[in-house]
Amino acid sequence: MRKPVYLDYAATTPVAPEVAAQMQSCLTLDGCFANPASRSHLYGWQAEEKVEEARLQVANLINADSREIVWTSGATESNNLALKGIAETYRQQHKNGGHILVSSIEHKAVLDVVAWLEGQGFSVTRLAPDSRGVVDPQTLESNVRADTFLVSVMHVNNELGSINDIAAISRITRAREIILHCDAAQSAGKIAIDVNKLGVDLLSLSAHKFYGPKGIGALYVRRAGDIKVASQIHGGGHERNMRSGTLPTHQCTGMGAAAELAQQYLNSDAQRIGQLREQLWNGIADLPNIRRNTAKESSISGILNLAFAVNETQGCDGETLLLSLRALAISSGSACNSASMSPSYVLKAIGLSDAQAQASLRISIGRYTTAEEIEFSINEIRTVVNQLQKNRVNT
Repeated sequence: MRKPVYLDYAATTPVAPEVAAQMQSCLTLDGCFANPASRSHLYGWQAEEKVEEARLQVANLINADSREIVWTSGATESNNLALKGIAETYRQQHKNGGHILVSSIEHKAVLDVVAWLEGQGFSVTRLAPDSRGVVDPQTLESNVRADTFLVSVMHVNNELGSINDIAAISRITRAREIILHCDAAQSAGKIAIDVNKLGVDLLSLSAHKFYGPKGIGALYVRRAGDIKVASQIHGGGHERNMRSGTLPTHQCTGMGAAAELAQQYLNSDAQRIGQLREQLWNGIADLPNIRRNTAKESSISGILNLAFAVNETQGCDGETLLLSLRALAISSGSACNSASMSPSYVLKAIGLSDAQAQASLRISIGRYTTAEEIEFSINEIRTVVNQLQKNRVNT
């Protein structure tokens, strides 16, 4: 039985073989398996050396100092640590809750955190994006208040692939001494990131989005300036007292190796994947009433979000469409929301109706996707959509 063509790289990427080999060397007795915090013997020293080498590799991916990298379990924890950690520090200093600005189409790992902070007495403004899924810096600036202390805007949207102008936003936040956090889970390894040019204070990363292992991530914390992140996990004071816990040497090593590979393949991956995305779009663009939700010019190359329809007024049933496309491994949006029957809040925010949003699919292409798989996918999508249209006409 043929396995489905994997087109869900935005949800997770397979671990690169080179990365898996590096991780394997840190698991068994004859490798660097020890606790990197064990500084009384050779095994611990070797493990610590591996972890610090990986920290430098991650730092190099975003042009940071290795001392600015804090290991976490992934972007969700990084987002929680950044937002809760800064909010806690603010409250300690001001004895009250201040104002937080976020985009309304952030990942749930940001939106759920700010909703929790709202319940703790902080004020939150959620900014609507434009029709491309991009936050307008001028709109953000007009919503800044005297007590605004934190802004969180993602670099790349996980459903649309749209890219925000973080550098323009940082010019606004820097001028007002507001801390800027950026969720870069979908951009790291896909487009060039320079934290100094972006002007961010905090930036979240996740290894499994760029061919590293699940369960490991990092938070960039700018050393310059007065950035104090209160720890959310206590018990040993690891990671400069920001994140306690024994570091998983094999996972840190895997993230480091994946970061180094991402740097190596950054331009070639983006060019080839972009060509595959356009090949796919060109092969299905003439289907009846299809809508491209992902803007071509202001998005990363690997994500193509599409709304399908069978007539002018009503979209396909998204669940039926997904079930009918069994030969393709794709999604209706964020993996975190895949169990929800509600229309995507991201697609609703850029102006889609409930019917269009529920008839939308996210196709995401990656390093191991081939032109042959894209051609197969084109034929499969055309066959299924035409059959669904025929069935609806007949009923």
